[in-house]
Amino acid sequence: MSYQTLRGPILLSLLAAVLTIGLKGTAYALTGSVGLFSDALESLVNLFAATAAYFSLRYSHKPADPEHTYGHEKIEYFSSGLEGTLICVAGLGTAWYAIGRLIQPQELLQLDLGIGLSIIASVINFAVAMVLLRVGRKHGSVILEADGHHLMSDVVTSLAVVAGLGLVALTGLGILDPLLALLVGFSILRTGFKLIRQSFDGLMDRALPPEEQTRLREGIRTALPVGCHFHFLRTRQAGRRKFVDFHLLVPGTWTVQAGHALAHEIETKLEDTPAELEVTIHVEPIEDESSWEPAALARLGEAAELQR
Repeated sequence: MSYQTLRGPILLSLLAAVLTIGLKGTAYALTGSVGLFSDALESLVNLFAATAAYFSLRYSHKPADPEHTYGHEKIEYFSSGLEGTLICVAGLGTAWYAIGRLIQPQELLQLDLGIGLSIIASVINFAVAMVLLRVGRKHGSVILEADGHHLMSDVVTSLAVVAGLGLVALTGLGILDPLLALLVGFSILRTGFKLIRQSFDGLMDRALPPEEQTRLREGIRTALPVGCHFHFLRTRQAGRRKFVDFHLLVPGTWTVQAGHALAHEIETKLEDTPAELEVTIHVEPIEDESSWEPAALARLGEAAELQR
């Protein structure tokens, strides 16, 4: 997967952020709606987040070097965490402004025009979010998925704001506008915390999902000849790349060449399960007591099956 493949969707996100800031900012200026203000504020956050994502994406695609021997992909988690933090700031700002408007109400003007501009902005964000999510999932890009989820949450909150303003126009109850903005603020906060948690999990080398681990174990078992075993399987993810390492136990009478050949065969079977997987195998003699570490295996939730 090339940097050029992922750069296009990020640039599209930047363009969408600029357009929607203009549309939503104009809608707020025309109507004075705090709900539309919160919507415009989130689009401003989108712009900052997309800018950070663009530079993080460039850095993450730098090849490994002597100082970063595992590559630079983990920068994607910093970008995701930054985006989550910015979203939380926007959520708190929206809630604060909404509370102020509850205390000091303000008449709303030209709601029909404001609602129309907000709907156009939502359509733009929805289209871009779908592109980001599709490309991000296809290529395993944390940055694109985070930006896509953020834009999709923006679409949802924008539609909620539009619905609320529609109720204000129908009922004349202006208090619905700040109340709705307050709910939008809490929704934005929820999205921000979710991204921060995802970033934290990545930086802490969280294991791959159980279903992916199951596929890996099944793939290893199908390649094992009689008399061999494996254990101490560990997984992690850094951006789009995924890593697995485990201990391969073979008869102590085998030659180094035979053990290497089996390890190479297993690596070949696993290289597309999942995509962009890097496999590290530690070969040990199955008869040796030191190859079986009950305490270490227990920490990983594995039993020391002494099959020798």
